[in-house]
Amino acid sequence: MKISSTKRYETLRERMGNGDMDRRSFMALLGYAGLAAGVAGGSMTALSRHAMAAGTDIYFEGWGGVVSEALRKHAFDPYTAKSGNKVIDSAFGGESEVLTKIKAAGSIDGHNMLHSSGVSWYQRWVDNGYGSELNEANIPNMVNVMDAIIKPFRAITPNSLSAVPYDYGTTGIAYNTKYVTKKEAEALGANLLLKKELKGKIGGWGGDWANRAWYGALQSNQDPNNIQDWDAVWEKAREHRGLIVKYWESGAELMDLLAKEEIYVTEAWSGRVAALQAQGHPIGYLDPKNGLAWMESMFVLKGSPMADAEELLNFMLAPETALAVAEGQKYPSSLDPNKIAMSDTIKGLPAFDPTGKLEGLVFRDPTTWNPVEKAQKKQWNRLKKGA
Repeated sequence: MKISSTKRYETLRERMGNGDMDRRSFMALLGYAGLAAGVAGGSMTALSRHAMAAGTDIYFEGWGGVVSEALRKHAFDPYTAKSGNKVIDSAFGGESEVLTKIKAAGSIDGHNMLHSSGVSWYQRWVDNGYGSELNEANIPNMVNVMDAIIKPFRAITPNSLSAVPYDYGTTGIAYNTKYVTKKEAEALGANLLLKKELKGKIGGWGGDWANRAWYGALQSNQDPNNIQDWDAVWEKAREHRGLIVKYWESGAELMDLLAKEEIYVTEAWSGRVAALQAQGHPIGYLDPKNGLAWMESMFVLKGSPMADAEELLNFMLAPETALAVAEGQKYPSSLDPNKIAMSDTIKGLPAFDPTGKLEGLVFRDPTTWNPVEKAQKKQWNRLKKGA
């Protein structure tokens, strides 16, 4: 039965009056209803235009710098132009910061979607009660995502996902080729970060205890996913602390320190190094044996406008969008190279896996890392302050 525009408007208004929907949803549905009905004049048309102009605000938080620039240029701005929904993006200082804010506020207001780091953080968001339930039927482009990158997330929430995997990379070692040769970097591996002759020209990421511990494990000849001697790990971290000029706290700071030659070596995110290389800086990159790989997802917090979030995710996973973002942020896409043709630029990115199986990369095992986080993070915080 065809519903008149007036009847549709009255029904929607009644639902809002009964508290079945908020005003923003009312305005959005009114807009779609007006367009679908083909109303050409009168108050319905005016309200519809108003509604479409209003759209939905989706708050996104990510890593800033070239990563955010790529997302904004190739995903958010085109999506806003197409849908009328506005993506309000900002850079966070890390997911711990966001989790603390949300817990303190008791609300996700101003927080909807995160460029979340890895399976460990996926587990943490879910364990804290913030996992949403995505309707994958509304995200048909999920069919092109690698099975290997989805599998770890489904293992945590088998009934429904709270995020879509979006990219992956490694945290290897960046070195200035004017001061460190490729041969030397490959020979020293993780111990390049402990080379005494480079004291005062070494950097390190200070924002993640697990990253520091991973490198401490490598430097003390342990399997990072099966650490038996934590004292040895932190002793190596202490040795590293005595050699560094500073701990950097963001990707932008990492790039600035390397570009200005304030540091010659540091652990670094593969995409940031690729961006520096594209800018012409003499920066080499090494993934040491058992170096840390990670996958990032677009995590939707529970309580967010799900239909709009799913629409945005589907837009972001469209091959033309995902590949443009990958080239911009310098991290390989989660799309399966066996299904979607990749450009030469993407094939040349650090960590790119042409098989789509990711079997050559070593990821952090949340079953061994999350249980020790509280105790070992405390150790790192003390050490970072000089203990």
